[in-house]
Amino acid sequence: RAAWIDAGAGVALGHTRLEILDLSPTGAQPMVSASGDLVLTYNGEIYNFRELRARLESLGRTFRGTSDTEVLLEAFDAWGTVSALSRVDGMFAFALWDRRRRALTLGRDRMGEKPLYYGRLGERFAFASELAALRALPGFDGAIDRDALTLFLRHKYVPAPHTIYHGVRKLPPASVLTVGDSGSIPEPTPYWSLFDLLAD
Repeated sequence: RAAWIDAGAGVALGHTRLEILDLSPTGAQPMVSASGDLVLTYNGEIYNFRELRARLESLGRTFRGTSDTEVLLEAFDAWGTVSALSRVDGMFAFALWDRRRRALTLGRDRMGEKPLYYGRLGERFAFASELAALRALPGFDGAIDRDALTLFLRHKYVPAPHTIYHGVRKLPPASVLTVGDSGSIPEPTPYWSLFDLLAD
């Protein structure tokens, strides 16, 4: 387990690492970009990371290790979040802290293979890849969302963006959510749509 903290901004990112690609310390998360502007924690696998790495190297980007995490992070730094996601093939959920913009962006893969939950716990905004992690945080009240319970009884599961807990949401697939200095939580923004793809 590891953590990265920006005390001045009141931001902390944590990560429990499943070591598959690049078992060295250069693959550890949370990971800071070469520019120092971005910090990433992510769960998943980028299938085309070698191809993306080659493209980034052709742009003059250099890499410390061989992980797909570093490739995803440098892609965000080089192309911006949405443009980078249009080039990524994989399954993932991520949190990206932009130190210059003082903004936190959450995102999920196109099919929603990796979950990501978020909400306001008291005065804090929190997110996690599992509801159990949010339940462990101070300020979590655990009130049941009656609308979500109705959906569960109707469909036998709780569809995104709902969760069983009041005030906690599940980020929909193929979406990003950016929280800035205002602290308000906007609606997620889709960056890809299967319907648009089928319409082309």
